[in-house]
Amino acid sequence: MKRMILTGILTLATGFTALMAQPQKKGDAPAGQPAGPAPKSQAEAQAPGALMQMQGNPDGFIKAGDEFLTKYADTDFKEAVMLTMANAYQQKGDNDKAQIYGERILEINPKSYQAQLMVGEILAGRTRENDLDKEEKLSKAEKSLNAAIANVNTAPKPNPQLTDAQWDEGKKYVIAEAHNGLGMAALVRKKYDVAITEFKTASDTDPQPTYLVRLASAYESSGKHSEAIATCDKVLADPQLHPQIKSVATNIKNTATANSAKK
Repeated sequence: MKRMILTGILTLATGFTALMAQPQKKGDAPAGQPAGPAPKSQAEAQAPGALMQMQGNPDGFIKAGDEFLTKYADTDFKEAVMLTMANAYQQKGDNDKAQIYGERILEINPKSYQAQLMVGEILAGRTRENDLDKEEKLSKAEKSLNAAIANVNTAPKPNPQLTDAQWDEGKKYVIAEAHNGLGMAALVRKKYDVAITEFKTASDTDPQPTYLVRLASAYESSGKHSEAIATCDKVLADPQLHPQIKSVATNIKNTATANSAKK
């Protein structure tokens, strides 16, 4: 449920609700408030209909997004379209393209916490211990993830329809996901105590099974077998646990139990 809330908030943040709305002129903003992004023509305002029809079809959305950006090169919604295209590439499992689009978004808006979170997580998740450029990638991941935390904390509500409470809740889940990414980077560096701290911060905010399994793995790697077992038991107590996560948690618990018995 929490993941759905986060996804909904980030979708609102892309600006598609505004883009689908009736075109407004830059001077239409209320007095004292900056004008938000707006379509520059009736045709641009109607164009997102083709994009919205491609929801759930990553290839179709990417094609439609490319066509939109080509036709409306000066659109105020370039960041919004590119962010959704980056998400579409992630759905396809093409993290190379997702990262490229994430970095292009940051050229447009250096404070895009969505793009920073995406780029940081991709780098942290794909970097391996023996990569020649490991430190460069992990340093970039950590910088991006810490920036996401800082920027989401100061970001305005992405949609005025969100209540302050909803936005505060949404920011918590963004921050939790960023800490999860920082934990992944620490694991690659074998800084297990740092990884434990990061995964614990993530799971305390948003007790997702994935975060908890990674916390258990960090506990086990650091030799804290009892903590690893207890964390796995917490995960395995969920009757609706995904089979893949259940398998990983079971393996970690079995390893921790065997290692604990050797002491």
